Amino acid sequence: MEEKTGIFTDLRSAILFITILPAGRVPYSPMGMIRFFPVVGLIIGALLVAVDLVASRLWAAPVAALVDVLFLVAVTGAFHLDGLGDTADGIFSHRGRERALEIMKDSRTGMMGLVAVVCGLAVKLAGIWSVKTGTPAQVLILLFIVPAYSRASMIFGIKFLNYGRKGEGTGRAHFGRPIGVKDFIYCLIPLLFSLFLGYKGFVLNLLFFMGVPLILVFYKKKLNCITGDMLGAMNEVLEAVLFLGAGAHLFL
Repeated sequence: MEEKTGIFTDLRSAILFITILPAGRVPYSPMGMIRFFPVVGLIIGALLVAVDLVASRLWAAPVAALVDVLFLVAVTGAFHLDGLGDTADGIFSHRGRERALEIMKDSRTGMMGLVAVVCGLAVKLAGIWSVKTGTPAQVLILLFIVPAYSRASMIFGIKFLNYGRKGEGTGRAHFGRPIGVKDFIYCLIPLLFSLFLGYKGFVLNLLFFMGVPLILVFYKKKLNCITGDMLGAMNEVLEAVLFLGAGAHLFL
C-alpha cells in the first residue's frame, strides 16, 4: 500500500519522474503523482514559451522551431523518446506479446525504433513550425498547453489498460489502484485555455479525444496491455500530432 503524501510532494514527485527539472528530494509517490502529469506538462509548456520567445528573436521560424524541439527532448531527458523507440521495436517486431515485451525491455534500439523516433521528431518540428504561423496569442497558448495535453493522455492509458509486465517495470507502480475522476481534475486546466484558441482549440480537442482512444485501441489489439514505454510513446505521438493539427490552416 502506497503511503499517503501531500499535494506538493506529489507534484514534485511528478516533476522529478518525467523531467530533469530540479524539485528537491521527496518520497517517490507513483499513484499520487498521476493527477499532476498535466500540471508538469504546463510547467514544460511555460518553459517552452520562454525558450521560443528567445529563439524567435535570434533566428527565423524554422530554426526557432528546431530549438523548441531540442528543448522538449532535453527537458525530459529523452525519457518519452526512449519509450517511443522501445515501443516501436516491440510492437512492430510482429512477434507474440511476451516476446514483444522482451524486445521493448532491451536497451538497444532497433531499426523500427530509430525510424519511429526520427519520424516523431520530424512531425513535431513541422508541427511547431506550422503553429508559429498563427497569431502571437495562439502560438503562446499552443506552446503552453500542448505538452499538458500529451501528458494528460498517459492518465487515460493507466485508466483503461492493464499493466503488461509480469515483473517490475518503469510503469508498474502507477497501476497500484483504480484511477478515479479526481485523477483527471487538472486536465481541465489546458482544456480551459483551449477555449481562447477559436477553431484551433476545437481542432486540438478533436484530435485529442480521437487520438487517445485510437492509440489505446491499437495497443489493446496488438498487446492487450500497456507499459511505461508505451505510455511514453503515447505522449510523444500525441504531442507531435497535436502540434501538427493545431498548426493546420483549415479555414484560410
